[in-house]
Amino acid sequence: MTTAQTAPPPPMRLRELVFGAACAAALRAAARLGVADALGDTPTAVEDLAAAVKTEPGPLRRLLRALTCYGVFAEHKDGTFAHTDMSRLLREDDPNSLRYITLWCTEPWTWDAWPRLDEAVRTGGNVVEGLYGKEFFPYLNEDAPESAEIFNRAMTTSSRQSAQDVAALLDLSGSTSVADIGGGQGHVVASLLEKYPSMHGTLLDLPRVVENADPRLREGGSLADRVRIVPGDCRVSVPVRADVYVIKNILEWDDDSTARALRGVIAAGGPGARVVVIENLVDDTPSMRFSTAMDLLLLLNVGGAKHTTDSMAGRLTDAGLVIDDIRPVNPYLHAFDCTVPE
Repeated sequence: MTTAQTAPPPPMRLRELVFGAACAAALRAAARLGVADALGDTPTAVEDLAAAVKTEPGPLRRLLRALTCYGVFAEHKDGTFAHTDMSRLLREDDPNSLRYITLWCTEPWTWDAWPRLDEAVRTGGNVVEGLYGKEFFPYLNEDAPESAEIFNRAMTTSSRQSAQDVAALLDLSGSTSVADIGGGQGHVVASLLEKYPSMHGTLLDLPRVVENADPRLREGGSLADRVRIVPGDCRVSVPVRADVYVIKNILEWDDDSTARALRGVIAAGGPGARVVVIENLVDDTPSMRFSTAMDLLLLLNVGGAKHTTDSMAGRLTDAGLVIDDIRPVNPYLHAFDCTVPE
């Protein structure tokens, strides 16, 4: 029976770390094959799982054996496999599913980019332009539509899971309008509109993103009469007037792009507008291994970064905002509550 192991001595631990790609690849394979979806609530023989996901039993056993070492799936003494709390998160129907996050973090372009991390560290710039001849998001949308779809699904999952926390935190009493800038499919603005029945909202994001907006916001949806969906790039312009602007988990590009987006919001809102920036920070999170890894991935793809409290605050004040408060949304997210000065 294979189980998650206790920490080995340093020489073996380092050997395990340099094989980190094997763990990432195993998770990707399990997600793509739908193993977690095929595995029910009772322990199942590998032969039955293999038939369900259309693989050979022998290689599937090897894949599952590798993942059980990390606590993803469990192997019983009779050779059957069962779910663990982590493996259930690979199911597409789990309310806390991380299936698309797993796929996004292991998409084909990542395997091209990671070996060039030393180059990115030397130069401070992204490596994607050198690999593909164009910036990351144009490459994604023009040349890698399947990866673009995975990205959108991953961001939707993340946004949906945190939207209620954001709505619970923000007191928008006295405000009549809210704009979700770079808000993906609009789960945050939808949650806020449900909380405040007299409020009107706007969702701004790229055209191919907002065309798949939350059904509540689209024509015929329960919130459609109180929301405006605006296709556009907030780094180019913010054609949206609102009392409150919410910017969640997008100010991770290069500094110039971040500054342009903030200047656009400030110009659109004008003096007195409230701007709430929500980010997960690398200096105040219980998930430092994940956050610092994402920080390096952002360096590779867009020349961006995850922020510390100080670096985020610095970018906001440099743009011209006054920070009124910084407080946690949940254990992984913090809100910077700002005002455009008079």
